[in-house]
Amino acid sequence: MNKKLENNANNIGNFLVRTFHYLALFAIGSAIVWSAFFAFLEMAQKTSASIEDILLLFIYLELGAVVGIYFKTNHMPVRFLIYVAITALTRMLLEYLNNWHNSGNSNFHYDILIICGGIVLLAISILVLRHSSYNYPTDKS
Repeated sequence: MNKKLENNANNIGNFLVRTFHYLALFAIGSAIVWSAFFAFLEMAQKTSASIEDILLLFIYLELGAVVGIYFKTNHMPVRFLIYVAITALTRMLLEYLNNWHNSGNSNFHYDILIICGGIVLLAISILVLRHSSYNYPTDKS
């Protein structure tokens, strides 16, 4: 009787966790699509799209891919999150460079160096992750 009650409780708990998992992924995916749609509409109202606008759409695309991969595999692809961070920093770098170029102000030097350093560190972390996953694969059993 005790074992049967424990199995029923485990089944109900697993069902609730899976339900929350799917609802949360659906909500996150919907928020990404919603945000990307309105960002695209905002870009369409302009006469042209800037490189920052295009990179923003790539960020939405990468976030959508992360949600899709997590939905299919139940594993969080850390590398894709780092790609999103690199794209976001690149977008920020282009914005700083554009402001620096247009204003002629030299106060952006350190900000630009810090952003470039962040991009390099994230790129190195991707190399480390790829090397580690190739040389030390996860045991599938």
